[in-house]
Amino acid sequence: MVITFSTILILFLALIKPLQRNGFYILHCAMVILSAYYIETHYFTARAFGYKTFLLFLVFQFISINLVTILAYWHDKKAAIKGAWRTPEAQLHTLELLGGWIGAFIGQKLFHHKTKKRSYQAVFWLMAIFQVFIIWWILKFLKII
Repeated sequence: MVITFSTILILFLALIKPLQRNGFYILHCAMVILSAYYIETHYFTARAFGYKTFLLFLVFQFISINLVTILAYWHDKKAAIKGAWRTPEAQLHTLELLGGWIGAFIGQKLFHHKTKKRSYQAVFWLMAIFQVFIIWWILKFLKII
């Protein structure tokens, strides 16, 4: 399971160039791999590319990317207040695109950050709508809805 998770995350890292400079994505990878290691050593072992392993990856991915996205918004807001180096918008959008749009929405509301910039909000909402559509399409394809 750990090997599977590591392979998927490193493949994303190799294929998507902005992720290579995104420290928050590296933190996300570490969180997912460590949680997979903990589950595998303490609870059960799953086949490398089995159905359960894929579902666990999706759960860990969803929870971790949203927590890391909230952390990224907090960090960027703190840097904005102090006048320090900011987190580039492309990195924030990349985290949202990988499934962290719920964490981004919570971070925006919680820290009152990036809520008034129209161009940022337009990209954010386009990604959120796109992801909801993709989830709907997958559920429709699997005949769940």
